[in-house]
Amino acid sequence: MRYIIIGAGAVGGAIGGRLAAAGHEVVLVARGAQYAALREGGLRLRVPEGELTHRLPVVQGPDGLGELRADDVLVLTVKTQDSEAALEAWGPAPVAGGGTAAERLPLVCAQNGVESQRRALRRFRRVYGVCVWLPATFVEPGVVSAAGAPLTGILHLGRYPHGTDDTARLIAADLETARFEAPVVPDVRRWQYAKLLANLGNALEAVGGPIDNERAEALYHRVRAEGEAVLDAAGIAHASDEEQKEARGDKIRLVDLDGAPRGGGSSWQSLSRGTGSIEADHLNGEIALLGRLHGVPTPLNELLQRLANQFARERRPAGSMPVRELVRLADDAVAFFQET
Repeated sequence: MRYIIIGAGAVGGAIGGRLAAAGHEVVLVARGAQYAALREGGLRLRVPEGELTHRLPVVQGPDGLGELRADDVLVLTVKTQDSEAALEAWGPAPVAGGGTAAERLPLVCAQNGVESQRRALRRFRRVYGVCVWLPATFVEPGVVSAAGAPLTGILHLGRYPHGTDDTARLIAADLETARFEAPVVPDVRRWQYAKLLANLGNALEAVGGPIDNERAEALYHRVRAEGEAVLDAAGIAHASDEEQKEARGDKIRLVDLDGAPRGGGSSWQSLSRGTGSIEADHLNGEIALLGRLHGVPTPLNELLQRLANQFARERRPAGSMPVRELVRLADDAVAFFQET
């Protein structure tokens, strides 16, 4: 199979680079400065064994490939806010032998949140979800760091909305040749909703810096408690902390990489690159949406969603709001909700 990585950032670059190193055929899809850097110097993947340069085909969209192959696998790794444009571009792409990508090819959503695959299912017949546990960083065009060892990441994989099939197992087998563990599960949404709860801290980290002190940790637990209450009210199952710990074990240990500061998570990286957008609408905003649908208050997630979007829109520095100010705003948000 040929893997077309739609969004060669942190997750896409790490998956694409590792698959290529394992001998699999990979095409990267990028735009702007990342496209230029990949075309000029290749993908520089910084990993525990050193910096590896992969000179792979890179395109800006399906027109750069012409007719797609029947054995192509589309791997969607853009941020959720960019999914609609990607789906619109790739769905109608013609496939050799007739039909379109949306009709014939598997689409694998390897992204944070739970929204992209639902949107994808409106266009694509065969959609697969991935719960992404992959510590990776992308802040410099052409350079992706993946600090995990001995595994680069753990990618629970399954059909969306549920089930498994031979295609999922073939993809998983390829990933497992490339320093990933890829359990094929019939309930991938359970794992993705568990990851969503963890990702509720992304906006907190992006706005207020690392969650590495008592105040920040206490605020994160309050934000997560809102999320858990919402999922319970909505009747949405999610993998427990114990299940996740058992699945991860000590399989991913973070290694200090020369010349590659660890930085923060995906939302922090978006602010650091000054992209002007951030994924908070599909992380904290998902909890706010479910809260409104099921009558559960979510003032803290609404606050973080609003602040993260403001930081992105105004291109404010990542982590530049003092945690004490964040805590004050959080207390005010809760008090305002209680008053109204």
